[in-house]
Amino acid sequence: MSQDALEEPSIESAVSAPSTLPQVPAGPDPHPEGFWTMMLGSMGVVFGDIGTSPLYALKTALDHMKADGVVESEVIGVVSLLIWALFITVTLKYVAFLMRADNKGEGGTLSLMALARKSLGRGSKLIFVLGVAGAALFSGDAIITPAISVLSAVEGLNTASPAFQPYVLPIAVVILVSLFVAQSNGTARVASFFGPVMVVFFGLLSVLGVAHISDAPRILTAFNPLLGLSFLFGHGAAGFVTLGLVFLAVTGAEALYADMGHFGRKPIQIAWLCFVLPALVCNYLGQGALVLNDPEAVKDPFYLMAPQWALIPFVLLATAATVIASQAVITGAFSLSRQAIQLGLLPRLEIQHTSASTEGQIYVPRVNRMLLIGVLLLVFLFRSSDNLANAYGIAVTGTMLVTTSLAFFVVRNSWGWPLRVALPVIGFFLAVDLAFMAANLVKVFEGGWAPLTMGALAMVIMWTWVRGSDLLRKKTQRDSIPTADLIRLLEKSRPQRVAGTAVFLTGDPQVAPSALMHNLKHNKVVHENVVIMNIVTESIPRVSEACRFEIGKLSGDFLQVTLHFGYMESPRVPAAMALMRKAGYKFDIMTTSFFLGKRTLKTSPASGMPVWQDKLFVTLAKQSANATDFFSIPSDRVIELGAQVTI
Repeated sequence: MSQDALEEPSIESAVSAPSTLPQVPAGPDPHPEGFWTMMLGSMGVVFGDIGTSPLYALKTALDHMKADGVVESEVIGVVSLLIWALFITVTLKYVAFLMRADNKGEGGTLSLMALARKSLGRGSKLIFVLGVAGAALFSGDAIITPAISVLSAVEGLNTASPAFQPYVLPIAVVILVSLFVAQSNGTARVASFFGPVMVVFFGLLSVLGVAHISDAPRILTAFNPLLGLSFLFGHGAAGFVTLGLVFLAVTGAEALYADMGHFGRKPIQIAWLCFVLPALVCNYLGQGALVLNDPEAVKDPFYLMAPQWALIPFVLLATAATVIASQAVITGAFSLSRQAIQLGLLPRLEIQHTSASTEGQIYVPRVNRMLLIGVLLLVFLFRSSDNLANAYGIAVTGTMLVTTSLAFFVVRNSWGWPLRVALPVIGFFLAVDLAFMAANLVKVFEGGWAPLTMGALAMVIMWTWVRGSDLLRKKTQRDSIPTADLIRLLEKSRPQRVAGTAVFLTGDPQVAPSALMHNLKHNKVVHENVVIMNIVTESIPRVSEACRFEIGKLSGDFLQVTLHFGYMESPRVPAAMALMRKAGYKFDIMTTSFFLGKRTLKTSPASGMPVWQDKLFVTLAKQSANATDFFSIPSDRVIELGAQVTI
C-alpha cells in the first residue's frame, strides 16, 4: 500500500509559518444559535464527564480510608477537599481564567499551543512539545472515561440486588460497543436529547443532595477549607493518596475549555456557576451527610441516596448520563484528531462528515476503532470502576499541567502581563496541579500505567510522523528543482501543449511538484493552463471566505493558488474553487484535471531515524487517507502519478 498524497508540509510551516495574508480573520460564528440553546447544549456535552463524577469520586476516596471504620473528621475532610477542588481547579482556573485564553473562540490544548506559538514565533519547540504531550495525554483520558463512567453506572444494579452482579460486566460491554457502533450515524439527532437528560440528572443530584444534608447538618462545615487541609496533612501518606482520588471530582474540567468553540464562553460559564456547580456541591454534601448518619452507606453513597423504589430508574438515568459523558469524550477525540491532522501531527485519516449543516459533526473511523479496542481492553483488564479509579486521573493531571504551562506563555507574551503578576497566578495553579499530579503518581503501579502507556504511545506516533515528514520534505526539496527554474526551462524547450487546465497539488509551491515532473517525463506534455495549488493550515480555527484563496501569476500560463483553511476546518478544494469562480476566475472543476503525486515509501539506513522509527513512519504513511477523499476532489477528475521514495 502506498501513500497517495500531496507532499506533506512540515509542522513548522503548518502551524506557525507567517501567512502571506496581512491578517486571516476568523470565519463566521460557529454557534449562531441563541444563548439559552447554547447553554442547554453545553449541559449535555461539556459537563457530561464532570457531572458523572459523583458516581464514584466520594465512594472511592472513602474506600481508601474506611479500614478503621468511618471517622467523622475524615468524611468531612474528604468532602471539603472535593468541594474546594471544584472551586479552585474548575471555577477559578478554568471558568474564570483559562476560558479567557481563546484562539478566535476555540479552546483546548492544541488551540492554546497554536496561540502560544503565535506569541513566541516559529522557533518555539518547547511549546510544540508541550502541545503534543497534552494531546497525547488526552487520548489516554478519552479511553478511560467511557470505561469508568459506564461501569460505575451499571454497578448501581449491585446496590439494587446482588443477583445482578454477574451481568454488570456484560451489560457494560454491550452498552459500550453499541455506543461506538452508533458513531458512524452521527450525533446530531441524539445530541438534541443530551441537554434535557443532563438537566434532569443535575436537578436530581441537587434534590437528593439537599434532602440528605439534614441527615447530618454538620457536613456543612466542609465549606471550611481548613478542615480539608487538616485532613490532608494530618493523615500522612494516606491523606496524600486520598488527594489523588479526590481529583476524580474534576477530571472533566478540561472539557470546559476544549468545548468552548462549540458553545461559547458565556453559556458555559453561566451553566457552570448557576446550575452544575451548585448541583455537584449539594450532592457531595448529601453523600457525606448520608455516610455520617449511616456508616454502612459508605459502600455506595451515591445510589443509596435514592429511595429503594426509585433505585432502578435512578440507575437507568445515571447510565444515560454516563453514555452522554462518554459520547462527549469520543466527539472530543474526533475533533482533536482532526486538529492534529491539520496541524501535521498525524497522517491524513479518513474523516466523514455526519451533518450537512454542522461542520463539527464528524466521524473518524480509525480513531473510533482504536478507542473501542482500548476501552474494551480496560474493561476486561480492570473489571470494576473501583479498580479503574486507580488508572483514572493521572493522564488528566498531565494535561492540566501542560495547559497551565502553556497559559504562562500566553499571558506573558500575548496579554502582556508583567512577571510580578504572571508568576504568582500561574505559580498558584501549577502548585495545585503538581500536588494532584504527585498524588496520582502513587497510583502508577496500581493502574496508572495504563493511561501513561497510551499517552506515551500517542506521543511516539505524533513525534515519528512529524520527524519523518520533515525528513521527507527536506529530501524532496533536495531532489527537486525550483518551480521558477522549471518554468524558464519550459519556455525554452516548448513541449507539446494540450487543451484544458491541470491542477498540481503541492506542499511547497517553491518546488516543482513531483506529479508535474512525472507528467513531463512520461507523457511529455503540458496543459494550456497549469495551476500550482498549495493548501495552508492557519494557526486559527477558521478562515473567512474572503480570505480563503490567493492567486498569483507565475507566467503567462502558470498560476499559483494558495488555499487557506483553519485547523478546525476540513480542506474542501471544490468549495474553495467555487468561491474563486464567484470572484471572477474561470475555474470549472468538472473540466479540470487534478494531478496528485503518489509515493511508495521505503525505509533507508541513512534516513536519520532509528530503524524502528523508519518502519513506524512507513506504517503510518500507509494508513493515510486517499488525498482525493481528504480534499473532497471528484475522483473522476484525478490522475495519480507515482514513484518509490526512500526516506
